[in-house]
Amino acid sequence: MANNARRKDDAGADTPLFDRELEHLPPALRWREWMARVEAVIFAASEPVSRETLLRVVGRDCNVDLLIEDIRAELADRPYELVHVAGGWQHRTRPSLAEAIRAAFGIVQQGENLSDTDALVLMAVAYFQPITRAELSRFFAREVSRDVIGKLRRADFIASGPRSPQPGAPYTYVTTTAFLAHFGFETLRDLPDFEKLEDAGLLNKERLLEDIPGVVSHGWGG
Repeated sequence: MANNARRKDDAGADTPLFDRELEHLPPALRWREWMARVEAVIFAASEPVSRETLLRVVGRDCNVDLLIEDIRAELADRPYELVHVAGGWQHRTRPSLAEAIRAAFGIVQQGENLSDTDALVLMAVAYFQPITRAELSRFFAREVSRDVIGKLRRADFIASGPRSPQPGAPYTYVTTTAFLAHFGFETLRDLPDFEKLEDAGLLNKERLLEDIPGVVSHGWGG
Protein backbone atom coordinates (compact mmCIF):
# COMPACT_ATOMS: atom_id res chain seq x y z
CA MET A 1 0.00 0.00 0.00
CA ALA A 2 1.44 3.36 -1.04
CA ASN A 3 2.38 5.97 1.52
CA ASN A 4 -0.26 8.66 1.03
CA ALA A 5 0.67 10.79 4.03
CA ARG A 6 0.63 14.50 3.36
CA ARG A 7 1.92 17.66 4.99
CA LYS A 8 1.26 21.36 4.73
CA ASP A 9 3.77 23.43 2.79
CA ASP A 10 4.61 27.06 3.55
CA ALA A 11 1.58 28.23 1.60
CA GLY A 12 -0.74 25.92 3.51
CA ALA A 13 -1.30 23.53 0.60
CA ASP A 14 -1.23 19.76 0.99
CA THR A 15 1.90 18.09 -0.42
CA PRO A 16 2.77 14.40 -0.30
CA LEU A 17 5.52 13.30 2.09
CA PHE A 18 8.58 11.67 0.57
CA ASP A 19 7.87 7.95 0.30
CA ARG A 20 10.86 6.10 1.69
CA GLU A 21 9.20 2.73 2.15
CA LEU A 22 7.79 2.20 -1.38
CA GLU A 23 5.45 -0.48 -0.04
CA HIS A 24 3.36 -0.36 -3.23
CA LEU A 25 6.26 -1.80 -5.25
CA PRO A 26 7.24 -5.47 -5.49
CA PRO A 27 10.41 -6.21 -3.48
CA ALA A 28 12.69 -6.41 -6.52
CA LEU A 29 11.52 -3.09 -7.93
CA ARG A 30 11.68 -1.49 -4.48
CA TRP A 31 15.32 -2.56 -4.14
CA ARG A 32 16.15 -1.18 -7.58
CA GLU A 33 14.57 2.16 -6.71
CA TRP A 34 16.51 2.35 -3.45
CA MET A 35 19.71 1.59 -5.37
CA ALA A 36 18.94 4.38 -7.82
CA ARG A 37 18.24 6.83 -5.03
CA VAL A 38 21.41 6.03 -3.12
CA GLU A 39 23.60 6.22 -6.22
CA ALA A 40 21.98 9.51 -7.27
CA VAL A 41 22.58 11.08 -3.84
CA ILE A 42 26.23 10.02 -3.84
CA PHE A 43 26.69 11.17 -7.43
CA ALA A 44 25.22 14.60 -6.68
CA ALA A 45 27.32 15.19 -3.56
CA SER A 46 30.60 17.10 -3.63
CA GLU A 47 31.96 15.22 -0.60
CA PRO A 48 31.59 11.73 0.92
CA VAL A 49 27.99 10.96 1.88
CA SER A 50 27.35 9.54 5.33
CA ARG A 51 25.19 6.56 6.18
CA GLU A 52 22.80 8.88 8.04
CA THR A 53 22.20 10.86 4.87
CA LEU A 54 21.56 7.75 2.77
CA LEU A 55 19.08 6.41 5.32
CA ARG A 56 16.84 9.40 4.56
CA VAL A 57 15.99 8.06 1.11
CA VAL A 58 15.48 4.33 1.76
CA GLY A 59 13.07 2.28 3.83
CA ARG A 60 13.52 1.39 7.46
CA ASP A 61 14.33 -2.23 6.65
CA CYS A 62 16.84 -1.44 3.90
CA ASN A 63 20.37 -2.75 4.46
CA VAL A 64 22.54 0.07 3.10
CA ASP A 65 25.69 -2.06 3.09
CA LEU A 66 24.08 -4.71 0.89
CA LEU A 67 22.67 -1.97 -1.31
CA ILE A 68 26.14 -0.47 -1.77
CA GLU A 69 27.53 -3.92 -2.58
CA ASP A 70 24.97 -4.33 -5.36
CA ILE A 71 25.79 -0.90 -6.77
CA ARG A 72 29.50 -1.68 -6.70
CA ALA A 73 28.87 -4.97 -8.50
CA GLU A 74 27.04 -3.13 -11.28
CA LEU A 75 29.93 -0.67 -11.58
CA ALA A 76 32.55 -3.43 -11.79
CA ASP A 77 33.15 -2.85 -15.52
CA ARG A 78 32.72 0.91 -15.41
CA PRO A 79 35.53 3.52 -15.24
CA TYR A 80 34.23 4.79 -11.90
CA GLU A 81 33.42 3.17 -8.57
CA LEU A 82 32.01 3.79 -5.09
CA VAL A 83 34.62 4.13 -2.38
CA HIS A 84 34.23 4.48 1.37
CA VAL A 85 36.40 7.35 2.57
CA ALA A 86 36.27 9.95 5.34
CA GLY A 87 33.27 8.27 6.98
CA GLY A 88 31.07 8.20 3.87
CA TRP A 89 30.69 7.00 0.30
CA GLN A 90 31.89 8.84 -2.79
CA HIS A 91 31.96 8.32 -6.57
CA ARG A 92 35.51 8.25 -7.91
CA THR A 93 37.10 7.40 -11.21
CA ARG A 94 39.33 4.37 -11.00
CA PRO A 95 42.97 5.11 -10.09
CA SER A 96 44.19 3.32 -13.23
CA LEU A 97 42.57 6.06 -15.34
CA ALA A 98 43.97 9.04 -13.41
CA GLU A 99 46.81 9.67 -15.86
CA ALA A 100 44.45 9.65 -18.85
CA ILE A 101 42.10 12.13 -17.17
CA ARG A 102 44.95 14.49 -16.25
CA ALA A 103 46.33 14.30 -19.78
CA ALA A 104 42.95 15.01 -21.36
CA PHE A 105 42.20 18.10 -19.29
CA GLY A 106 45.70 19.32 -18.44
CA ILE A 107 45.05 18.77 -14.74
CA VAL A 108 47.87 19.05 -12.25
CA GLN A 109 47.28 16.38 -9.64
CA GLN A 110 46.25 17.80 -6.27
CA GLY A 111 49.09 17.48 -3.85
CA GLU A 112 51.83 17.47 -6.52
CA ASN A 113 52.74 21.01 -5.44
CA LEU A 114 53.54 19.75 -1.94
CA SER A 115 57.28 19.60 -1.40
CA ASP A 116 59.01 16.88 0.57
CA THR A 117 59.09 19.35 3.44
CA ASP A 118 55.33 19.85 3.31
CA ALA A 119 54.67 16.12 3.07
CA LEU A 120 56.89 15.35 6.04
CA VAL A 121 55.20 17.97 8.22
CA LEU A 122 51.78 16.70 7.11
CA MET A 123 52.81 13.18 8.07
CA ALA A 124 53.84 14.39 11.53
CA VAL A 125 50.51 16.15 12.04
CA ALA A 126 48.62 13.05 10.90
CA TYR A 127 50.39 10.75 13.34
CA PHE A 128 50.73 13.03 16.36
CA GLN A 129 47.65 15.29 16.22
CA PRO A 130 46.60 17.44 17.92
CA ILE A 131 50.04 19.03 17.77
CA THR A 132 51.27 22.62 18.04
CA ARG A 133 53.78 24.29 15.73
CA ALA A 134 56.25 24.43 18.63
CA GLU A 135 55.86 20.67 19.14
CA LEU A 136 56.42 20.11 15.43
CA SER A 137 59.54 22.24 15.68
CA ARG A 138 60.82 20.16 18.60
CA PHE A 139 60.07 17.02 16.61
CA PHE A 140 62.27 18.25 13.74
CA ALA A 141 64.82 19.93 16.07
CA ARG A 142 64.35 23.18 14.11
CA GLU A 143 61.50 25.59 13.63
CA VAL A 144 58.73 24.56 11.26
CA SER A 145 57.90 27.71 9.31
CA ARG A 146 54.50 29.38 9.22
CA ASP A 147 54.70 29.14 5.41
CA VAL A 148 54.60 25.34 5.58
CA ILE A 149 51.66 25.39 7.98
CA GLY A 150 49.86 27.94 5.79
CA LYS A 151 50.38 25.87 2.66
CA LEU A 152 48.91 22.76 4.29
CA ARG A 153 45.97 24.80 5.55
CA ARG A 154 45.30 26.25 2.08
CA ALA A 155 45.35 22.73 0.67
CA ASP A 156 42.69 21.89 3.29
CA PHE A 157 44.82 19.04 4.60
CA ILE A 158 45.12 20.49 8.13
CA ALA A 159 43.04 22.83 10.28
CA SER A 160 43.18 24.39 13.72
CA GLY A 161 42.47 21.97 16.52
CA PRO A 162 41.76 22.57 20.20
CA ARG A 163 43.87 24.97 22.19
CA SER A 164 46.84 23.33 23.88
CA PRO A 165 46.95 23.33 27.73
CA GLN A 166 50.50 24.68 27.47
CA PRO A 167 51.26 28.24 28.65
CA GLY A 168 49.74 30.72 26.22
CA ALA A 169 47.21 28.12 25.01
CA PRO A 170 48.64 27.86 21.48
CA TYR A 171 46.53 26.40 18.70
CA THR A 172 47.07 22.79 17.75
CA TYR A 173 46.77 21.38 14.25
CA VAL A 174 44.78 18.37 13.09
CA THR A 175 44.11 16.73 9.75
CA THR A 176 40.81 17.30 7.95
CA THR A 177 38.14 15.26 6.23
CA ALA A 178 39.65 16.44 2.95
CA PHE A 179 42.95 14.84 4.01
CA LEU A 180 41.20 11.51 4.59
CA ALA A 181 39.31 11.72 1.30
CA HIS A 182 42.37 12.72 -0.76
CA PHE A 183 44.54 9.89 0.55
CA GLY A 184 41.74 7.32 0.55
CA PHE A 185 41.46 6.76 4.30
CA GLU A 186 38.11 6.02 5.91
CA THR A 187 39.39 7.10 9.34
CA LEU A 188 42.75 7.91 10.92
CA ARG A 189 42.87 4.31 12.11
CA ASP A 190 43.67 3.43 8.49
CA LEU A 191 47.03 5.22 8.66
CA PRO A 192 49.93 2.75 8.45
CA ASP A 193 51.20 1.84 11.89
CA PHE A 194 54.04 4.27 12.66
CA GLU A 195 56.12 1.84 14.71
CA LYS A 196 55.74 -0.88 12.09
CA LEU A 197 56.97 1.52 9.41
CA GLU A 198 60.04 2.26 11.53
CA ASP A 199 60.63 -1.42 12.32
CA ALA A 200 60.40 -2.27 8.61
CA GLY A 201 62.96 0.41 7.81
CA LEU A 202 60.46 2.34 5.69
CA LEU A 203 60.41 5.38 7.93
CA ASN A 204 63.29 6.96 9.78
CA LYS A 205 62.95 10.54 10.93
CA GLU A 206 66.68 11.23 11.17
CA ARG A 207 67.38 9.80 7.71
CA LEU A 208 64.51 11.75 6.20
CA LEU A 209 65.74 14.97 7.73
CA GLU A 210 69.21 14.34 6.32
CA ASP A 211 67.85 13.62 2.85
CA ILE A 212 65.51 16.60 2.60
CA PRO A 213 67.31 19.94 2.28
CA GLY A 214 65.59 22.93 3.83
CA VAL A 215 63.10 20.84 5.74
CA VAL A 216 62.57 23.68 8.20
CA SER A 217 63.50 27.31 8.44
CA HIS A 218 66.39 28.34 10.64
CA GLY A 219 65.77 30.37 13.77
CA TRP A 220 63.16 30.18 16.49
CA GLY A 221 60.99 33.19 15.78
CA GLY A 222 57.49 33.22 17.22
